[in-house]
Amino acid sequence: MGKFAVAVVDGSQARLFTLDSTALVEHESGPNLLEHQCLTNDTRELRGQELWANTKTGRNRGSNGQAHSYDDHRQNHEIEFEKKFASRISSAIVDLIQTHQARHLIVVAEPQILGILREAMTDNLFKNLDVQEVTKDLCHLKSNQIHDYLAKKQLLPACQKIYFR
Repeated sequence: MGKFAVAVVDGSQARLFTLDSTALVEHESGPNLLEHQCLTNDTRELRGQELWANTKTGRNRGSNGQAHSYDDHRQNHEIEFEKKFASRISSAIVDLIQTHQARHLIVVAEPQILGILREAMTDNLFKNLDVQEVTKDLCHLKSNQIHDYLAKKQLLPACQKIYFR
């Protein structure tokens, strides 16, 4: 069994795991997903005037009190924020893979975020990996639930649970 790294990403956080593939002791369950890092997208946390000078998009008031509509390109800025977050995630994945010598990478994210993340994963290290993509938002799940989901999709070996009588 090769070593696995798993990145579970949504718009506000990225959770990075490895599959604990150490030799199983007779009375322990395993292998298990171990969470190593959780990155947060700080711009998703900011609201209103903390992020934008004008909290309402597409409005500008003239001196006579009348408003006219315009495009303030806010969506372009939000995409740029997501690209920066994806770049941070990509760097963290590279560090995780190098540290744990993973040969397989599973990236789980919703489609838009997966596309942005795919563009950010430009390091040559990714070319030497077996990369699997899953288009689903699983960030809210516990690590054992993520493991079960990926095992059912046959992307990870199933966790062997030990039951005591």
